Amino acid sequence: MTYDVVIVGGGSAGCVLAARLSEDAGRRVLLVEAGPDHPDVRTLPPDVIDASEPTVDHDWGYTADPDLDRGFPVPRARIMGGCSATNACFALRGAPQDYDGWAALGNPGWSFADVLDDLRRLENDQDFRDRWHGSDGPIPIHRHARGELNPAQAAFLDAAIDSGHRYVEDHNHPGAEGAGPTPRNVRDGMRMSAAATYLAQARSRANLTIRPDTVVAHLECSGTRVTGVRLLDGTVIEADRVVLTAGTYASPMILARSGIGPAAELRALDIALRVDLPGVGANLVDHPMVSIDLPTRPSSGPSKFQAHLTFRSAAADPAGPADLLLFVAGPFDVGSEQSPSGAVFGIVSGLLAPRSRGWVRLASNAPTDPPRIHLAHLTDADDLERMVDAVSEARRLAHSAPVAAITDGAELSPGLACPSGDRDALAAWARTAVTTFHHPVGTCAMGPDPALGAVCDARGSVHGIEALTVADASIMPTIPAATTNLPTMMVAEHIARWLRRT
Repeated sequence: MTYDVVIVGGGSAGCVLAARLSEDAGRRVLLVEAGPDHPDVRTLPPDVIDASEPTVDHDWGYTADPDLDRGFPVPRARIMGGCSATNACFALRGAPQDYDGWAALGNPGWSFADVLDDLRRLENDQDFRDRWHGSDGPIPIHRHARGELNPAQAAFLDAAIDSGHRYVEDHNHPGAEGAGPTPRNVRDGMRMSAAATYLAQARSRANLTIRPDTVVAHLECSGTRVTGVRLLDGTVIEADRVVLTAGTYASPMILARSGIGPAAELRALDIALRVDLPGVGANLVDHPMVSIDLPTRPSSGPSKFQAHLTFRSAAADPAGPADLLLFVAGPFDVGSEQSPSGAVFGIVSGLLAPRSRGWVRLASNAPTDPPRIHLAHLTDADDLERMVDAVSEARRLAHSAPVAAITDGAELSPGLACPSGDRDALAAWARTAVTTFHHPVGTCAMGPDPALGAVCDARGSVHGIEALTVADASIMPTIPAATTNLPTMMVAEHIARWLRRT
């Protein structure tokens, strides 16, 4: 079995790469995915179709390091489409400064001006037709009208505007900051994942082969050139080029199992060193989040994620984008044991520009063992202070008249243990309540110098290895000030343009 390109991982990036590279009928492309595939959307599990809330029933089962991160679950989807098939469908781009910052770190071709065409190419924005938005891409993007908001979402938006935050029609417009409807990749209540859009358009191509339920153990190499992949069952698939799109946790682990990574860590696991790249698995950054939970009455609506607010902490970089995010999650039916009226909603606080850095490492050299993951949330003192700013604003909105009108009882979390205005108490609670926003990036960061932690160059080519590209969220050197699904698709679009010319 020989291919021109083998793509490892059928998530947000992998589906984009498979679709774009197979547009060249003369290029033989194989897409390998560890999870199941559902070529006919009518066979998709109901929770994957339903875009009203995320699902974690199709998961790798990873957990954060129990000695460092309290051992909470770290969901990563194991299904064709990856996390785009299970997430909350926030379709946010990030700010121009995010991408200009990548270029300034020594990655030419990644400024906002360079990637805007890729952002436009992937989207079909239903609400805006201007030079900032695409109208014929695979991903439909829509914002809920005011009359479609459920009571919790409407109350949150009213509270934010009443308290002085600017109303924002389009959170994907450069410079947008304030409160407004959340862009979402949903059509008729269905989650429009990368599998349901990009890959669906490419499935019939004779030059594209799709292998679900297939795990890659490691890369096959001849010297410092990749020649293919070895599957868990021992099968070797030869390729002129391998592209890793297995995600921020799995892509660096495939590199490490193949002898590409930090020399001391690999030798300790009896893995023969091929290329010493200290940055493999390092620089892990994720948006941390905590939630102010409030009781309410059950209600229905097309989504439990419809509006959000961006704003600045006291320590925000004046030249950067807004660094804090608030949104309402819910309401969710939970029963009377957890809420007096049977439902709960959360005002969620997220930190968009975290400085804390963690890591992902092999636990052993066995491909079936999960990695060790240290998310390092709020370990940077500045991150903790800014999170307290976010929680303080969430608390203020929670006590506003519009939100109080739909709240049915006392605050459930953090509750009376954290009096309003007590920053020390809020900081202590945030340390114990913080969890993942499901946006890990950075563990195969692009940059010019491997000695400074770069794993690949500005075109995703791994330093010191030929015919190997990484093209997923792991190459982002810093995290965008937004949810990361659309930026990940953009990365794949951007690198696909270069690969098509090789």
